[in-house]
Amino acid sequence: MKYYLIVGEASGDLHASHLMRSLKKYDAEAEFRFFGGDLMAAEGGTLVKHYRELAYMGFVPVLLHLRTIFRNMAFCKRDITEWQPDAVILVDYPGFNLDIAKYLRSEKLKTENGKVSGNHHPKVYYYISPKIWAWKEYRIKNIRRDIDELFSILPFEVDFFEKKHHYPIHYVGNPTADEVRQFKTEYKETREEFSRRHDMPSAKPIIALLAGSRKQEIKDNLPAMIEAADGFADYELVLAGAPGIERSYYDKFIGGTRVRFIDNDTYALLSHSAAALVTSGTATLETALFDVPQVVCYKTPVPRLIRFAFNHIIKVKYISLVNLIADREVVPELLADRFSVANIRHELSRNLTDSEVTAHMMRGYGSVHERLGNLEAPDNAARQMVELLKNR
Repeated sequence: MKYYLIVGEASGDLHASHLMRSLKKYDAEAEFRFFGGDLMAAEGGTLVKHYRELAYMGFVPVLLHLRTIFRNMAFCKRDITEWQPDAVILVDYPGFNLDIAKYLRSEKLKTENGKVSGNHHPKVYYYISPKIWAWKEYRIKNIRRDIDELFSILPFEVDFFEKKHHYPIHYVGNPTADEVRQFKTEYKETREEFSRRHDMPSAKPIIALLAGSRKQEIKDNLPAMIEAADGFADYELVLAGAPGIERSYYDKFIGGTRVRFIDNDTYALLSHSAAALVTSGTATLETALFDVPQVVCYKTPVPRLIRFAFNHIIKVKYISLVNLIADREVVPELLADRFSVANIRHELSRNLTDSEVTAHMMRGYGSVHERLGNLEAPDNAARQMVELLKNR
């Protein structure tokens, strides 16, 4: 069968590549065409556009690139119509993907010459569901109308979609948990070997800096992270490079500092870290799954307004996946008006010196492990997708 996948950033590329690998296990004739990245390309098929051409974050960048975004959307719609896949698999990236889903459900599926493309309507599957429980809950009507099957990787989403909105979904397990479990099983490098490979001293414990996967996040958060962590002279400061971000961009922030940079080795870094400063996102969950004490840092514009929105408009109590999954505050979240160098330094110091703080966090991490379960998400999702297609 033919599968058309759409992702918009590095984490989507990773998760979609694993899903593609699993789809090939259950469908020996699987063909792929996709908006994605290098990891997906390594699994085979046709890379139509790289996610680097799609990933714009924040109001101003999106506004400045509206023409490009609309051009990419129009191209994607034409490409799907012409290729006529059996299934379109949308991976996160809701602003773009929900528009594609709406198009696929419309009666306007036409080829470039204006002819209707027959009765062929691909199944629309959403893998890594849109986080409408946090904001834009009204999108449930679009999902109900346009999505055939929704595959969730967060256990608390089941209650949100099924109990609150009476929309059945599939919880398939968490791919990040799968990836960390596999890495831990295979990774045997000692701290000395890790340090030697990255040309750094092995005597000092490490504070890891995970500053986000987008340039805007890095620009906003990394300088304060470095300033806060620099006061801990007995620790090595190591910055993890994000996929798709060139080293030269990081050099603007770490030049002249004692921060060391490693690229494409975040899991190994977390394996040997004493603590971490982490920008909110998947990295908070990865850090928890490695049992590394962390401080979640997220700078925002107009912080007092954001705090008001968080207290009165946004539907969730937390921003980190760790706290959302545990349904309580396991890790400190320094968001908006709580984001400052002094607050980051204080919370980091507590993580490094207060055993009760660390023990509380480790108990919370245990709850996260338990709630995620041991399902192999890509395999579970792929098996169900293929079965649904065969039985349609």
